[in-house]
Amino acid sequence: MLVSPSTSHLHPMQVLHEEYAPSSEDYEDDDELDEMDTDAGSVSGSHFAPSLSSSVTSHDWEMRSASPAPSMYSMTNSLRAASFRHEFGRGINNYSEVYRLPADDEEFERLDHQHVMFMEAMGKYPHCIYEVLADDTPGETKTCVDLGCGSGSWILDVAKDFPHCSAVAVDLVPMQDVNMPPNCRSEVDDINLGLQHFYGEFNVVHARLVSSGIRDYMGLIGEMAQTMRPRGLIELVEFDFRVYDVNKTPIMPSRLEEETPWLARWMNLVNVAVEQRGGEPDAANHIYRWVKEHPMLEEPVHRNVWFQTGPWKEGTDPRTARENRIGAMMRDDILAFLKSGRPLLLSTGLDIMLVDEIELNAEDELRASSAKTYIRVQTVHARRKAEIE
Repeated sequence: MLVSPSTSHLHPMQVLHEEYAPSSEDYEDDDELDEMDTDAGSVSGSHFAPSLSSSVTSHDWEMRSASPAPSMYSMTNSLRAASFRHEFGRGINNYSEVYRLPADDEEFERLDHQHVMFMEAMGKYPHCIYEVLADDTPGETKTCVDLGCGSGSWILDVAKDFPHCSAVAVDLVPMQDVNMPPNCRSEVDDINLGLQHFYGEFNVVHARLVSSGIRDYMGLIGEMAQTMRPRGLIELVEFDFRVYDVNKTPIMPSRLEEETPWLARWMNLVNVAVEQRGGEPDAANHIYRWVKEHPMLEEPVHRNVWFQTGPWKEGTDPRTARENRIGAMMRDDILAFLKSGRPLLLSTGLDIMLVDEIELNAEDELRASSAKTYIRVQTVHARRKAEIE
């Protein structure tokens, strides 16, 4: 990697993070969030219980890993059979009835590409992670956990970028990377069951795009806070399963007119399906307030990042070229997501001909960049207080 003289003193990943400083057009201030973040649809109380008896998933007796776990699982035929089942042509996890997106190789490839897109648009890490994970405390091993790690792209980067740290990947299926670093381990768990076995263990706690599989996201934030060491870092990244128009206004079902983009129609169906399965599709619009109001957390930082759904902006200046490049990456991610969402939509009883019609039209619309629309991703990070009153 080439490093300019002005940045050569920084950690290599800091250079990547600082090469792009998002402008005010990429994300809005928190006043905009306050307008959307009302009590409507929020969760008033935690569904997390102090024991595993609150389980709402199947196979509870066999799925939850002991902690600490071995550095890597061996994907035997019996373990694969226990972890997956096939629905509508895709591999689905065999443990949670809430999360119904695939957990197969095709989906992991999509998530790997999505990880590259997020790094391009938002930077790799919050800047304070370098302080939090610094190897500066004799006798203490810094630790990091990725909850709902998916393909493992993010936590594998952490393990490689901070080799002195212990990294833990948690998901409903075991991570299958054959090149897992020795300081990284995979654990099978449903985080809806609570994180009591992790309390006080981690310097960094991360979750990205998990809201579709979480019954009580506000309760999850409380559990994550409990797993953090003093002055630890929490980072959340979510989107609200909505498509936004060129004015960055959500295209809600009430606006479904003849000219409504097909992608918006498809995404609204997914939003409803996630809620029907027990997930929280609108958690993105509440995470900042939930973090800000949590008594164990402080210094919250919120960002809105707007992704074009294709390279539809006109112009050749560097900024437009960059936004169109990222828009093309988001378009490709959504094209793959259209396939990933089929099991979820069809499992709710939607007619397959309706799903096919909307999916095919949305695909044509995306490839032609005929609809000027956005996806809104929201990120929040904060620190755990040094002392809890």
